[in-house]
Order: sequence, then C-alpha cells, then structure tokens
Amino acid sequence: MERLRPVVVGANHRSASLSLRDALFVDDRAQEDFLLHLGLPDAVAISTCDRVEIWTVHDEPLIAESRIRAAFARQGVATEDLNAALYCLTDLAAVRHCFRVVSSLDSLVIGEPHVLGQVKACHRLAREAGLCGAELEGLLAAAYHAAKRVRSETTIAERPVSIASAAVQLARDLHGNLGQTNALLIGAGDMGELVAEHLLAARVGRLVVTAPRQRRAELLATSLQCHAAPFEALHTLLPQADIIVTAVGGRLTSLSAEQVGLALKKRRRKPIFLVDAAVPGDIEPATNRLDGAFLYDLADLERLALQGLASRESAASQAFAIIDQSVEDFFQARAHRRAVPAIVLLRQHFEKLRQQAMDEAPEDAEKATRLLVNRLLHDPSEMMKLLAEAEQGWPAAEDLLRRLFRLEG
Repeated sequence: MERLRPVVVGANHRSASLSLRDALFVDDRAQEDFLLHLGLPDAVAISTCDRVEIWTVHDEPLIAESRIRAAFARQGVATEDLNAALYCLTDLAAVRHCFRVVSSLDSLVIGEPHVLGQVKACHRLAREAGLCGAELEGLLAAAYHAAKRVRSETTIAERPVSIASAAVQLARDLHGNLGQTNALLIGAGDMGELVAEHLLAARVGRLVVTAPRQRRAELLATSLQCHAAPFEALHTLLPQADIIVTAVGGRLTSLSAEQVGLALKKRRRKPIFLVDAAVPGDIEPATNRLDGAFLYDLADLERLALQGLASRESAASQAFAIIDQSVEDFFQARAHRRAVPAIVLLRQHFEKLRQQAMDEAPEDAEKATRLLVNRLLHDPSEMMKLLAEAEQGWPAAEDLLRRLFRLEG
C-alpha cells in the first residue's frame, strides 16, 4: 500500500458563515455514526463553534476528500455552499494546520485554552469508534507536543485568561457582589465560554446560556452546569441580566442598541455590563451611548489586561516558529520510521552471520571476524559486480554505497 498522507477537509470561521457551520456541526452523540459512514479507516471529526473538520490519513487524498465532501453534503448543505466553504489540505499544509489548531493559533482569539480540550475529546470519540490507527495517532501526539511547547515557551496563552479576568473585575466594579447578579451568555463561542467560566468561578448568582441553535446552548449549559434557555426568549432574558456576554460571531449584529435600550427601561435604568467576546462583534456599537449600558469588546479588555500589541505579536511570532520547527521534526521522524523495517532486517541478517561465524570458530577471534567480514560482503559484492556489468545502474549504486558507508577516495 502507498504511504499514508495527512488530509484535512472542513470549514472554519474564516471560510464559512455561522449558519453553515451550525448545519455541519456534529455533536458528540452523533460523531461515531458520522465517522463510520465516512468509509475511511482512520478519521477524527473536529467539531467546535469555530470549525467542523475531518482529519485523516489516506494513501489517496482525493478519495478521502470525496468521501468527506459526500458526508458533509448528507448534513443537508447545498453543494454550491459546500464548494465555497470547504478547504482541503494535504501533507505539509495539513500537518501545519493541525498543529496550529491544537496550539490555538488558528482560533478567533489566539491562545484561547478550550480548543486543546475540544480536540482531545473528539480524538477520544474517534479512538472509541476504532478509527485511530498508528499514523493518525502519531499526528495527534505530535500536535499535542507542539501545543505543550507553545504554552510553556511563550506567553500566548496568557492573553485570553487575562481578558476573562479583566471582564470579571469590571463586573465587580460595576455591580459589587457578583453573588447577587444574573449573567446571560449569548452564543457558544470559546471566548464567551471562557468569560462565563471565570464568572462562575467568581460565584456569579445565576448563569443562563442561549444560542441561535438550541442544541449548542444545551451542550454548553451542561458543560458549565448552568441553565439553558431558548433563543426566542431573548426579549425576556435581557431585562433579567446584570451581565451579558455575547459570543455568537455570525458577522451580523446579534444584539442591537434598541434591544438593550428596551431591557434597560424594564430594569428601571439599573445598569447592564456587556462583554462582546465575538470576532467580529455581536453587539451594536451604539449600545455604548445608552445611559446604563457599559459595553466592552475584546480590544477594550485587552488594553486593560495586557501591556499591548507588541507583546502579543512577539509571543505569536515565537509560537509560529515553534510550530514550524515541530512540523519539520514530525516529517523527519516520519521519514526515519519508514527506514526502520529495512534497518531491522539488516540487523537481523548481520546478527545471523555473526552467530554462524562464532559457531564455526568459537575460540579463534581472528578467524571468526574474517569469516564474518567475508560473509557480510559476499552478497553486496556479487550485486555490485552485476550492476557494474549492466552499467546503467552502477553510478547511482556506487554513490549510494559511498554514502551508506561514508567511504572516502
């Protein structure tokens, strides 16, 4: 069989709209059936709010791509929409992409900490379905190692956590004791989830999750151990919320100034702290002009939390350099593994000849070593004579021989 090649096919926050990603989304309970119907011996489905991708290894990348496209089409998405949104990466590009995703360098917010756990959860589901062979396991293990290096050798992961902490501190400054407040998370984006986790850690009184897709809200609410509510009930949820975090990121305004204004009227001007954790933003900027509305986006929070753009760019540059080195190491190790079977056979052959020589001259080291050298060289010498007679293959064979044994002169 031909060498297995890494392949990635999918859509992410840059290539596809939120509605298309929602249509392609495969939740945990459906992943095994989805993967088994791909018709691929090895595959992992990376299904998050930012991306829906299939990672696989296959000797025929075009066949793998065709089967994955067919599986996505069965999700009910029009062919023209799929063709516009899906990308297919192979070999070096696929490996680099996987490493960047796992290291959170391909996320809406670079460095957000959830993606590594999400990939590991999807990996576990694929393994339980019996769809993770040695090559795919090796790719994922190398990606995890690269992510560990990025986290430990750079400050890239500090930024999102600092942003979430800044949001919690601002909420405290406005409302005081968070135990007396209600929080509303709109959308299932990773940065919104991170802010929600920090609010829960700060003992916010109550947290409700809602999202355009109810199943997403329910899954996230289960993860956060809080309440889920229908998105259609947003008009009743807004006036009850002291803290609103949005993380939809659908390229369209999810929360208008008018909606917030109506909520403030029902609250009798009791203030609302709003965190727009989406890229692009979810909340209409005019909201900031409302009396009683305190709106912060990720850039505002970052200015409060970190030293600035220069430190972020420096950390990102270091992280991408680590990824490039890790990708190079992966392919080098992969190439070395291809040589292992031949090396094992060669060692076994040499050991067999050594044992024969020792058996024939157990007490005579000089004779035994002479026998061994003669037998080691016999077959190669005969083959070299045949190649030299043929002339056509000899120059390459001679060059390889000199390189293998580092012969001079």
